[in-house]
Amino acid sequence: MAKFYQPDLGANPDDPFARDADGKLVRRTFWLDMSDRSLVLAMTQGVGANITNGQKRAHLDDIGRAHLVDQVCVQEIIPPE
Repeated sequence: MAKFYQPDLGANPDDPFARDADGKLVRRTFWLDMSDRSLVLAMTQGVGANITNGQKRAHLDDIGRAHLVDQVCVQEIIPPE
């Protein structure tokens, strides 16, 4: 199973990344109703800005928007040794 972001539901019970006991996204329509452009903004500058690239990839794949990974996930540049 993919490693999804697990929000603190005690602090924010309405978090759009909330999942049920089976790992299914609770607020799926929140994400599916967004256009690709809005989703990219939400994941880069909004609610998803602070989650890891791996969690973003897993989330985008889960909602059927894997084609947006290159726009959402920041390229990590590793300096030469």
